Amino acid sequence: MLPFILKRLGLALLVAFTVSFISFLLLFLSGDPAAALAGETASGEDIEAIRRVYGFDRPMLVQYGEWLVSALQGDFGESYYFKLPVAGLIAERLQVTMILGVCGISFALLTAVPLGVAAAIRPNSIVDRVALFMSVAGQAMPSFWFGLILIVVFAIQLGMLPPSGAETWRHFILPTVVLGYYAMPAIMRLTRAGMLDTLNSDYIRTARAKGAGEGRVLFKHALRNAIIPVVSLAAVQMGFMLGGSIVVESVFALHGAGYLAWESIARNDLPTVQALILVFSMFYIVFTFLADVLNAWLDPRMRSA
Repeated sequence: MLPFILKRLGLALLVAFTVSFISFLLLFLSGDPAAALAGETASGEDIEAIRRVYGFDRPMLVQYGEWLVSALQGDFGESYYFKLPVAGLIAERLQVTMILGVCGISFALLTAVPLGVAAAIRPNSIVDRVALFMSVAGQAMPSFWFGLILIVVFAIQLGMLPPSGAETWRHFILPTVVLGYYAMPAIMRLTRAGMLDTLNSDYIRTARAKGAGEGRVLFKHALRNAIIPVVSLAAVQMGFMLGGSIVVESVFALHGAGYLAWESIARNDLPTVQALILVFSMFYIVFTFLADVLNAWLDPRMRSA
């Protein structure tokens, strides 16, 4: 198990380094950052002055090396717009996004996995058709539209839940449902397909022939093998929820890291954008690494991969 973990860790570090370089490079390839900071009415002398002040006149690799060394020490510079340390700004906003992401993926897993298992146990039944309907609706329904519908029904008409903000746990119920429902279809379909394939396997028939109870067959033998691809998918979905929650945060006025990314892009706040790209990418890499380790623990055959 240890060689497998070390191998996956080395790959994760290599991917992290590559992502950091590409994200740094793309921001400069998108245009002249000095001209973006100076504004449309700035003169050539003003642009050159800004380029010298912020160090944009130095070689690209030198700028990247200095930025990477500072980033590894937790220093992402100062925000051009907010005039605050970027690390502290992201840490403050990331708390809301982390809570929303954890609640969203928990809601998706606790809803989609049981529905997928139930649909696989009774294919073409009412449960299977309900699961199929929810899967199709989740794919077809835009998240911002679903969020607005929930606000109108549960916040305005019924008055059961607050429509926006992040003051109490009740403020996270509606955005959790919206964010989690978006991830449900893929998890549900993958669970159902995995269970159907596993339940038709020879070792399941052998376990039943030996007199194993149905609950033991389903949850110890079938679900343990069917859940492996679901773990990998959940890791990717969790990374997406943290990095792509900007729509949900905007609809429900949650000023998290996703909303901060939109603000920074709109205001040409390069240090904040660079740091957010790196942070969100690290979340994807870490969750994928943890999913690989968990899958290797669930299925020892994967340790030789």
